[in-house]
Amino acid sequence: MQPNYVLDEAEWEKLISDAAHYFDDLTLKRGFQYFKQKRVQTFSISEPRKMRALVEDGQDFSVYINLDKFSGSYCDCAADGLCKHIAAVLMHYANAQGRSVALLANAKATANRPKAAADPEDKESRSALLKKLSGLIPEATIAQWHEYMQLLAAPLDHTVRNPQYASRAMSAIHEAQPPLSPAASRLFRLHSHLFILEKLLQPVLPGAANAGLGYSLGYYTAIAVSELQTDITGLMQQPLPLQAEPGEWPRVLETLSYLRRKMLEEGRDRSREQPYFSACYDLLWRRWLSPNADSTVLYLDELEALRQTEGELTAPQSRQALLLAESRMYFLLGDDRAAWELLRKASGRPGIHPDELLSFLAPLSADGQWSRLAAWLAETGPLLTSRLYNLGDYARHWMDAVRHVPETEPLMWDTLAVMLPLSREIYEELLLQHGRYQEWMDYQLASGKTPADFRVSDLQPLEKNAPELLLPFYHQAVERFVLEKNRHSYKSAVKLIKRLAKLYKKLKRDELWEAFLEAFTSRNSRLRALQEELRKGKLIP
Repeated sequence: MQPNYVLDEAEWEKLISDAAHYFDDLTLKRGFQYFKQKRVQTFSISEPRKMRALVEDGQDFSVYINLDKFSGSYCDCAADGLCKHIAAVLMHYANAQGRSVALLANAKATANRPKAAADPEDKESRSALLKKLSGLIPEATIAQWHEYMQLLAAPLDHTVRNPQYASRAMSAIHEAQPPLSPAASRLFRLHSHLFILEKLLQPVLPGAANAGLGYSLGYYTAIAVSELQTDITGLMQQPLPLQAEPGEWPRVLETLSYLRRKMLEEGRDRSREQPYFSACYDLLWRRWLSPNADSTVLYLDELEALRQTEGELTAPQSRQALLLAESRMYFLLGDDRAAWELLRKASGRPGIHPDELLSFLAPLSADGQWSRLAAWLAETGPLLTSRLYNLGDYARHWMDAVRHVPETEPLMWDTLAVMLPLSREIYEELLLQHGRYQEWMDYQLASGKTPADFRVSDLQPLEKNAPELLLPFYHQAVERFVLEKNRHSYKSAVKLIKRLAKLYKKLKRDELWEAFLEAFTSRNSRLRALQEELRKGKLIP
């Protein structure tokens, strides 16, 4: 087992400083590319500050690094001095330590960054500003809250973005929170989460130099973001008492403006995850704004605000986010046709995340709007194009709608058929649950499925309720196995013939069974191996 020598903060700062001193910026960038391409192999640490590795670059180059004597590090490539292979190994090491590889790749800029609160006068001015802001928080704007949070989290700016960073930043903010009313306190806690979410999602070093690196979330940063999202969802499950505290409306509207801007700025290319600020924007409307809206004015105002941003959008994903947000407003206004039209426009690549589409369904189910729910299911189903997503929630919404409004069942089958093959699993499951065995079997035969594609338990509902449908399914599979003409396929054919015998007996068609077996045995009499398997199965003497 490899020893795990932990790199402390002082050693990490020294590593960045050494990298900035001994490497030029181009070598660091090339080393970063080699690290991203996973060219570093057989990495090992023999002593706390010494490591070896092989780096693949047409051939394997051996790298040795001594962090205590950095100039003594070497690589057996032809480069003069410290090379991209050594840089790649350093970044592999930083990544293994849970440190920011992007920070090391930008060592030239990183080493020159100002250290937080390094000057005693800076400490004094920061302390004074914190004291001043703390007294202003109860009457402050959202922007001032974020300024306050930035000062509280500043000592952590140069630490790794991971769950520990998020926890420490959250503690610093919450410990300094002055007494607030219930609604203001809930808003402040929401913004503490949003502030940290924004810090986690942005590169450690903003600007063009970082943009060229293809920055993406690291593993531990992604964990911290996921935990924050869970906390935000839980926080917004609690109602916001605006009727008791109407004075908090300006902060709520400023929160809406903040989330609108962030939603339109973020990327939408994460096929497995709903865009983060889009999720928060949706939650704000569903959990806090709509329950407190006493007219349509709020929705119409938001539509106008969204339209005013349209001319400022440049990226296609921003356009999609805008269409999705406008669709939400029409949904809340009850204009479903306008909402559907916008959703169809937004469904082009990179597409809408399934959770964003399903978020329209949950409120309808909760309010018991079953006919409207069925209509939304029919419209949104064909837009669910991600094969990585489990459609179980979508199927459950259909079952609820059909249970309350049985006349919507034909619409369900039509929609699921249009969604094939994406809807295959839920389509098959619902066909069996509704006793539509003939349609289930027709689909399997049309798909080229064989009994071997199913567990015995999968076919038990048909054996119990519609055994006659399995006869052509099994017969077809037996003939396919025989055509393969090998011992393994003959054994599989005999197993199916035994299941056929049980079905014929259950259907009380003994004469047909005997006629089939006699004809089958006679037709394949020259296949000795098959005849042997039939005898082993005690099907023929």
